Amino acid sequence: MRVAPFTLAGRYVELVPLKAEQVDGLVTAASGDRSTYAYTEVPSTPDWMTDYIARLHAARDVNEVVPFAQRRVADGRLVGCTRYLELRWWRGRDIPDEVEIGGTWLSADAQRSPINTEAKLLLMTHAFETWGVMRVALCTDVRNERSRLAIERLGASFEGVLRHHRLSYVTGEHGRPRDSAMFAVTDDDWPAVKERLVERLRASE
Repeated sequence: MRVAPFTLAGRYVELVPLKAEQVDGLVTAASGDRSTYAYTEVPSTPDWMTDYIARLHAARDVNEVVPFAQRRVADGRLVGCTRYLELRWWRGRDIPDEVEIGGTWLSADAQRSPINTEAKLLLMTHAFETWGVMRVALCTDVRNERSRLAIERLGASFEGVLRHHRLSYVTGEHGRPRDSAMFAVTDDDWPAVKERLVERLRASE
């Protein structure tokens, strides 16, 4: 059974199903300062973004990902993407037992705002409290110190490094594997992590 697209709405950000008609808005979001995108695929042209969305839709249709566009509530603008991936089923249910959150990028003017914190809170709340998953994983290129620190600030626990885990997005490394720093939040961890995320949002108001 395919996980149907759905929307997650917060005070600062709305996560809406990724759609082909969002190409122009997402290209605009990706067209500012791109210095933080060294380790992530962030399409900068309409053709590239169209292909990016088509690939995610193909993966969505075989239950590999649940992709979202991130829309800023304050002005209604699209400011990036994120997704569930690596969905796993252990118990014979129609909903996942484990997921990963990743493929996340934000426009330069949405970074260092409450948007990323709230997006992770929305995604984890849905995963743990609606789907009832046992584990939410997060990972990044082992060299990406900015991303590793951001994941640690969410309250996820570092679990180690998986060598040659995924393909690298770094310029000049096309087709080469990367090592991934792995983090996770379990259902046992979730109450404390949720409280931490809620407090971070309150502090930003």
